[in-house]
Amino acid sequence: MSTVVEKKGYFGEFGGSFVPKELQNVLNRLDENFQKYKEDDDFKQELDYYFREYVGRKSPLYFAENLTKQLGGAKIYLKREDLNHTGSHKINNVLGQILLAKRMGANRVIAETGAGQHGVATATACAMFGMDCTIYMGLEDTKRQALNVFRMELLGAKVVAVDKGQGRLKDAVDEAFADLVENYETTFYLLGSAVGPHPFPSMVKHFQSVISRESREQILEKEGKLPTAVLACVGGGSNAIGAFADYIADEDVRLIGIEPDKAATLNEGTPGELHGFKCLVLQDAEGNPLPTYSIAAGLDYPGAGPEHSHLKTIGRAEYVTVTNEEVLDAFQVLSKVEGIIPALESSHAVAHALKLAPTLSSEESIIINISGRGDKDVEQVFHMLTK
Repeated sequence: MSTVVEKKGYFGEFGGSFVPKELQNVLNRLDENFQKYKEDDDFKQELDYYFREYVGRKSPLYFAENLTKQLGGAKIYLKREDLNHTGSHKINNVLGQILLAKRMGANRVIAETGAGQHGVATATACAMFGMDCTIYMGLEDTKRQALNVFRMELLGAKVVAVDKGQGRLKDAVDEAFADLVENYETTFYLLGSAVGPHPFPSMVKHFQSVISRESREQILEKEGKLPTAVLACVGGGSNAIGAFADYIADEDVRLIGIEPDKAATLNEGTPGELHGFKCLVLQDAEGNPLPTYSIAAGLDYPGAGPEHSHLKTIGRAEYVTVTNEEVLDAFQVLSKVEGIIPALESSHAVAHALKLAPTLSSEESIIINISGRGDKDVEQVFHMLTK
């Protein structure tokens, strides 16, 4: 099975670019520059420098020996994206895009954020490169993730709380695109997930694929063979497509994306258009996005990346759901057994691993992408567990 883009910007029937002409011209220029620089030696060397010296890559592939013994079954490995500077996988894509923005002459950067990790990573990079930064965040999410709002402001970013709609991630994306349409001549939209009109999904995958490129080398070194499965949480899908990318051609490796049961886009969605691209969407009969909910702000999105929609449709990847109760349990289990507090987003993947690993043999291994650390969620979990 292949996920080669059949026509520009498409993965099977999903993807594309459905935007106003003025914005399409901006996206065409972005695509031209992305294609020009992604294989440019100077660009790659600069990105590798910042990955190594600023982010702290390679991130470890850690054998979770205690959890493996407790569950029985497959060996459990954790890809430690939580150890990156800023605390999640988001910095990988942010650095790639901001180096692109710099080469394109942009002096203002905007971004959307749900859990705040993409916003923090963007604000961090803008601080380092001296760029003006505005972050759009749903009002509801600013309350759930007040610590990350302060971090963004501390880094010099302007945080705009969006009170339209549900006041969540979708609404933040709406406002960011509206800003781009109005200010496209001076503004670079640093989109954080593998969603949106072309070239964003391909660009985000390119910069996040460092996750699977590393983990594939690391698991072969540690085990001498590929894993039985790679697990990652899925909202829009950036950490998951990064964790899956270098295994897609290995059809014996199961790719498992884990969604919140109340935002199960890939399990329950139907083809539709959202934010200028076609994907599986949770929508009503008129094509309007349905309300979603997740205790993890970063997974609260009614659509999913076009490549995930394609992988689901052709059967190359599996997508399952977990409940809030299972997520809270997994958050605590990994903390107590391995001394690693995962983000609530990543806890979705851990929750499914707790069920999957015991069904496999001790000769097999699985990789869980720990996409972020849980510092940002500790207060929220405390209130949920003590109320």
